Amino acid sequence: MRSPGILILALILPTTTAAADASTTMNAIEQILHADKRFASFLENAAENRLQVVLGLVEEDEDGQPQLVQHSFRADAEYFYPASTVKLLAAVAALEYLGDLRHETGLMIDAATPLTYHPLFDGEKLESADPSNVDGGRFTVEHEIRKIFLVSDNAAYNRLYELTGPALLNRSMHRAGLDSARIVHRLSEARTAAENRRTPRIDLVGTAFRHQISERVDELDLTPIPVGGLDIGRGYLRGGERIDAPMDFREKNRISLVDLQRALCKVVRPEVDAGGEGFRLTDSQRSILLEAMRQLPRESRNPVYDSEEFPDDWVKFLLPGLRRVVPDEHLRIYDKSGQAYGFTLDNAYVTDVRSGRSFFLAAVIYTNRDGILNDDKYEYDEISLPFFADLGEAVARALWSPP
Repeated sequence: MRSPGILILALILPTTTAAADASTTMNAIEQILHADKRFASFLENAAENRLQVVLGLVEEDEDGQPQLVQHSFRADAEYFYPASTVKLLAAVAALEYLGDLRHETGLMIDAATPLTYHPLFDGEKLESADPSNVDGGRFTVEHEIRKIFLVSDNAAYNRLYELTGPALLNRSMHRAGLDSARIVHRLSEARTAAENRRTPRIDLVGTAFRHQISERVDELDLTPIPVGGLDIGRGYLRGGERIDAPMDFREKNRISLVDLQRALCKVVRPEVDAGGEGFRLTDSQRSILLEAMRQLPRESRNPVYDSEEFPDDWVKFLLPGLRRVVPDEHLRIYDKSGQAYGFTLDNAYVTDVRSGRSFFLAAVIYTNRDGILNDDKYEYDEISLPFFADLGEAVARALWSPP
């Protein structure tokens, strides 16, 4: 069987001796990037921009079984902050945990079971009401998952992080073969490492039961981050004070871009061999994830979002470029993106439902011209988002346009 990766090279390379030589040394995504002049400056400054790209294609092995074949550009060359892309991992771990609780207790616990969060830190209060949930007005795992994927709600992620605790969350990922996962803190909350190991009492309140998850302090035995580049920038702001030294990311979340894509594949294409074990998700749990990942904010009926505040590409950074290639009615994107500390990421599975063609695409780029973190002066709109739009277009054209 001819590899789709080789076919891609034949489509995008000019038929010259130099091109033939290049095809033997560069993989599919490298060829796509080098063939498009829009990426020339990014390639030239790839290390400075901490640019990494992974293209995943589903191919059949010798036995006819589908497998994920990943073509990478600078994957894991240095550390990148995964930002909100880790919310996918928290959503999966939370659903697996609910399944475990249902099995262990015999109670009818599921993703629609209301949750009550007890105060843990000073200033917190008992929380159970969620006005954004038009179906009952309570916190539920299903509703938090929808908020995570539709608009990347940080508080929703924190609630799932607290439900599982970091130890179980990491064990869930490592059991699936995603060994690089190191998810150790909440988002948008200034907590110490010790505080991030603490999780509150949570009550699961069904129509005929109440199950209590006690307050916990997790022990984490995680290996150090095995990549370089953990000191970022030339300064940062902390509590209004400028620190003239790089920010240390050694105690921050981390996952390889390769593993991040593999995690997505295990959710959207569980029949594909992406290495390691699959996630322990039921069909109904997968459906919750797939619907939330696919929908645009304006398409959601629960919760309801203002389309002017949350446009279609609010969390789908590849979308503008993909629309240049595939009409909206045929385009489906299942993804989780993120932006923080100057890093912009998207981890996506893209399909053209008209033709049945698809690909996985994960990428990260760092833009911080002044070198200062936490000053909210990152070139997201000027550089990062246009790059992702162009990347989505370039890959779709290389894979799906006729030669």
